[in-house]
Amino acid sequence: MILRSSPASPFGRKVKMAAIVLGLMDKIEIVVTNTLDPDDAIRKQNPLGKIPALTLDDGTTLYDSRVIVEYLDILAGGGKVIPASGKDRFDALTLQALADGIMDAAILQIYEIRFREEDRREPKWVEHQMGKVERGLDALEAHLPHLSPVPTIGSIGVACTLGYLDFRFGETWRNGRPKLAAWLIDFAARYPAYAETMPR
Repeated sequence: MILRSSPASPFGRKVKMAAIVLGLMDKIEIVVTNTLDPDDAIRKQNPLGKIPALTLDDGTTLYDSRVIVEYLDILAGGGKVIPASGKDRFDALTLQALADGIMDAAILQIYEIRFREEDRREPKWVEHQMGKVERGLDALEAHLPHLSPVPTIGSIGVACTLGYLDFRFGETWRNGRPKLAAWLIDFAARYPAYAETMPR
């Protein structure tokens, strides 16, 4: 299988971390992808031109990260990083949705800086996205994800989110959130996949 991603992508990192936890990384070739290059094949593999995208041996391409992780989980026997049923399943999926939403809001702030001249940036838009990040982090501080022997996609997503905030914004998210900061340290100590997928 071929995973189209980039080293800085938190969504690509989520897939890679899940693949390591599931013992599938040796079956995946990672191809670094430039989504801004109109000649990059990603636009043919995923008409949205977004990463991550996973091309299977039969040529089928799966996207986005949620679909890819579910496929990998089933490939590994099912019920591993995505609990099979009941409250645990929906807790993990809802936590993943929260983590994904925080990542989306953080990325949109980066895009505003990257693609708009300073005098054309919209402070209200940036503030709106910052609010999503802040509320999401406060919710996580109030209700820390459970750390099980095998991490769920929810806790993997949260770790990738916090790692992305470190990478792009520094450690300011830790201010006033000591329990969440300690949670990330604990996560990284428990699961080597966190260090193995660190953005460079």
